[in-house]
Amino acid sequence: MSLRTILVVAAASACSLPLVISAAEKDWPTYNRTLTSERFSPLDAINTKNVGKLKIVCSYDTGEQTSFDTGLVQVEGALFLTTEHDTFSIDPDTCKQNWRAHEDFASGALKVNRGLAWLDGRVYRGTADGRVLAYDAKTGGRLWATTIADPAKGESVAASPIAWNGLVFIGNAGSDNKGVKGRMYALDAKDGRIVWEFYMVPKGDGDFARGPEASNTSAESAAASWKNTDGFPVTGGATWTSYTLDPTNGLLYVPGGNPAPDFSNEHRIGDNLFTDSVVVLDAKTGAYQRHFQMVKHDFHDWDASTPPVLFTSKANRKLLAEAPKDGHLHMIDLATGTSLYSVPVTQLQNIDAPMTAAGTRFCPGAVGGAEWNSPAYAPALNLIFTGEVHWCTTVHLAPTDAIAGSPHGQPWSGATNGFGTQDDTKDWAGYMTASNADSGERIWQFKAPAPLMGGITPTAGGVLFFGDMNGTFYAFESRKGKQLWSIDLGGPIAGGVITYDTGAGQKVAVTAGMASPTWPTPKSSGKIVVLGL
Repeated sequence: MSLRTILVVAAASACSLPLVISAAEKDWPTYNRTLTSERFSPLDAINTKNVGKLKIVCSYDTGEQTSFDTGLVQVEGALFLTTEHDTFSIDPDTCKQNWRAHEDFASGALKVNRGLAWLDGRVYRGTADGRVLAYDAKTGGRLWATTIADPAKGESVAASPIAWNGLVFIGNAGSDNKGVKGRMYALDAKDGRIVWEFYMVPKGDGDFARGPEASNTSAESAAASWKNTDGFPVTGGATWTSYTLDPTNGLLYVPGGNPAPDFSNEHRIGDNLFTDSVVVLDAKTGAYQRHFQMVKHDFHDWDASTPPVLFTSKANRKLLAEAPKDGHLHMIDLATGTSLYSVPVTQLQNIDAPMTAAGTRFCPGAVGGAEWNSPAYAPALNLIFTGEVHWCTTVHLAPTDAIAGSPHGQPWSGATNGFGTQDDTKDWAGYMTASNADSGERIWQFKAPAPLMGGITPTAGGVLFFGDMNGTFYAFESRKGKQLWSIDLGGPIAGGVITYDTGAGQKVAVTAGMASPTWPTPKSSGKIVVLGL
């Protein structure tokens, strides 16, 4: 079975559901189920009438207290997940461990990994020490390792790769550290050879080349968008979530990180391309095609964080939906390359105020808006669902000399208080918003008592699944936003939320438990909880 075949079929069904659901369509074979990232499942055995009967079928405890926000992949009778050092395969119906592969290397600051890709019997993931690893999906045996990042410079490989047509797509993270530039790679799925490399921000004469350089016809205009003063090297544009791919046209969509120093932009005048942008590349060659910048000359740490959603709307528009950390849902008309709308989907406060030494408070904060999980699209309803973090940040701007004198490879926020001081958690919240995909009109919104960080999964059964950082897992009616059911899973929900049917009935698998230095939640070990009727 080919992942390309699975996902082309799934993408083609975006506007009308098939009468018969194939076995392949019952799987969840990539980070957002389809390469085009809609996250919609055609399964309907669990529906609005019976979802209240959901119960826990089994659970798997990783035994690790870690930043557990892995995406989940279920394919060919196995459920895959990752932690920083380990890769797991478990039975998707019983939670019995098939195999667990461990790697020894120095931990990163956040102790995070966001998942893996599956292709033709192999799985692929990144590591904190800058490598991409391939394993046999049946046995967990390591097949190859390729280095694409340098941890000595503050780089890592935290994102969940995607794979298609014999290639694995992944980039480096770490461009909140001084001097780190985001780069995107395609690797040969068979042997790990770097096929092409694309710099997400202007490449300098002294920048290291790890593979063949992809064509960038926009290189000159991108370079002109950075007018930096001495002591302020071009920094930013790294990727740390996952990616989207249009298999029909062979186009890769890459969401790029913020420029740095994060909160000080007066010494990097210009739009700072391609930070806070979705960059479109030829998947086979890495050649630049076009880009869509969501935030120009950013000074809030508002990455274009989530893999964009590609879909055809009810009005027959070919659209791209992106939910960055800026608290908006951005909709791009792909036929014209222009913005259809940009609408707020969480609270916005003080977003135009300059950063000051005395302190500037703004919302969404530096860890607000949408983080690593994409919006989701329900085709029959023509609704886009966004999960958001409402948590405000106060930043105290550092003196220019102190910012310029920061060492290379170290965190470079431009603030005296790191990446800001977050509000007390008694004031945080989450927002689930359903918007009309063609107009941006808000159809309904739910305010959760804690941030919404995990995956969002609408289904043909009319149910929308999602969870919050208090550990509450919800089932809502997709159309009207009525809460149908919930359960406390005992740990923050920040990673994958997927649904599948291996032949033993529809299941829902959820990540629960997160122990991150960024998120002040009760510490618990990372678990996978599988629910069914």
